[in-house]
Amino acid sequence: MCGPKNEAQSAKHPPERRWLGSPLPLDTETTRFVLVSALDVIVTWLLIRQPHFTEANPIALFFINHWGVKGMVWFKFGLVAFVCVLTQVIARRKPETARRLMNFAALVAGAVVLYSLTLYLRHG
Repeated sequence: MCGPKNEAQSAKHPPERRWLGSPLPLDTETTRFVLVSALDVIVTWLLIRQPHFTEANPIALFFINHWGVKGMVWFKFGLVAFVCVLTQVIARRKPETARRLMNFAALVAGAVVLYSLTLYLRHG
């Protein structure tokens, strides 16, 4: 007979996330990376609104020049999606390698956010 699980059962067995028929690995690392990347988009937007700042990445600058802030957002989150999918694929065979890659990506994005915030607070 099926019925509601009690709290003890729920604590032992959290709900399983599935991706293409199997559990989704790296959900914590992926969430961290996506959040830091969202901060990068916000801080970049704050900076490029200032007349004396421009995007340093020439590819992102191309998207900004052709499609404005929407282009920048699509470009940056396209890269985020690419990294997330790539690490999930890698995690199927080498989960520790994928975890390290995702943590490194979050660290790099975080460093960019800190640098951009420093620029904004000093000159913004």
